Amino acid sequence: MGVCGCVQTRGWLYPTILLCLFGFFTFFRPSEPFLTPYLTGPYHNLTTEQVTKYVLPVWSYSYLAILFPVFVLTDYLRYKPVILLQGLSYIITWILLLFGKGVPAIQGVEFVYGMVSATEIAYYAYIYSVVDAEHYQKVTGFCRSVPLVGFTAASVLAQMLVSLAEVPYFYLNVITLVCVSLAFVVSLFLPMPSKSMFFHKKTQTDAGQEPKPEIQMNDASNKHFFSVLWLLCKDLKQCYSSKRLFYWSIWWALATAGYNQVVNYVQVLWEHVEPAQNGTVYNGGVEAVSTLLGALSAFVVGFIKVNWEVSGEMALAFFSAVDAGAVFLMDYSTNIWLCYAGYLVFKSAYTFLITIATFQIAINLSMERYALMFGVNNFVALAVQTVITLIVVDPQGLELDIVTQFLVYGFYFAVITGIFFVRSMYILISLHCKRSENNKGNVLLEQTKL
Repeated sequence: MGVCGCVQTRGWLYPTILLCLFGFFTFFRPSEPFLTPYLTGPYHNLTTEQVTKYVLPVWSYSYLAILFPVFVLTDYLRYKPVILLQGLSYIITWILLLFGKGVPAIQGVEFVYGMVSATEIAYYAYIYSVVDAEHYQKVTGFCRSVPLVGFTAASVLAQMLVSLAEVPYFYLNVITLVCVSLAFVVSLFLPMPSKSMFFHKKTQTDAGQEPKPEIQMNDASNKHFFSVLWLLCKDLKQCYSSKRLFYWSIWWALATAGYNQVVNYVQVLWEHVEPAQNGTVYNGGVEAVSTLLGALSAFVVGFIKVNWEVSGEMALAFFSAVDAGAVFLMDYSTNIWLCYAGYLVFKSAYTFLITIATFQIAINLSMERYALMFGVNNFVALAVQTVITLIVVDPQGLELDIVTQFLVYGFYFAVITGIFFVRSMYILISLHCKRSENNKGNVLLEQTKL
């Protein structure tokens, strides 16, 4: 029957369908594109300043504080309990959004949503513990694409309900609560894995393969917990010893920090450029289009034939410059459509590059090390984002207005561009010098033969 017991008898399809349903319903959130108009509207009546400086920063702080312990516990508890926790966190988030009042209640929303974000790693890692390696590529495609479909469909529905039926934002949140509740019910039926990547590794060898040394965490799991953490640290050191992976990871962390900051506060900027009360808000449509463009750009990556070892840093510099230009366009625009256009370009360029970075790191590492590097890169990104939030947004820092904030974010991506432009020039010059030396060597060799 195999190490996974009843899970394996069901094959790969059963857990994949359930996980995809969970992903679809958790991402089917029609309220999300209109969160800021909802909070600043008549139901909650918060000011834009309160949302920007006292509410939204809580998500960054919460996410950072929770991510590392959740990353470790996710593997230790074998994923499903953490997926259940995520489902409950979704429900609590939208109950508070619907019935909570005042800044403290909405800060509670952001805190719990930080838990949602931190536990998301369980969704993406779970499937690898219940299906065989031969199905990894297939199930990865399903589990990555289905949430995008859910988010796109929800954004389109939200825009239609708001623009055509004039449905109040409150009822968009009711629909979201129903969907995340359905997701939690689905998660109850997920099979419980008997193995995980680090703490509960598979001990039986596949037919025709030699046994490999594994870290086994069963009855003596508590005794060896810190031993596993120490081995993970050694693995991490080896991962970052590759200069190429190190620089891709630096871009990943820096760009993701900036991306999260822009996406987190862009609705506040849109509200500044075109207040929702004017009735010309198309946040839902823009989010739907941006998601489709992001999915398309990620799809295109698979068909591009480029020597990324030579051109990778130049691509990072070029598209980081595109992101910087898009943020500056959003910041200086007084027309909402130009602001929307800048957002579409920004999100597409980031998705294109993060897909390349993910691919470059994944092909050079085992699944375990990739998961470890993924978690650390995101943790560093959150740390950088938290520093940015403390300096730029927080009342204890500079407390900049939303327009000046986006000016800072534009310069932030310009700095990233500069870093990787210099790095790409260094690589090209080094390659040119090596080729020149090789050519000289070949000439001397030919002269010696003569």
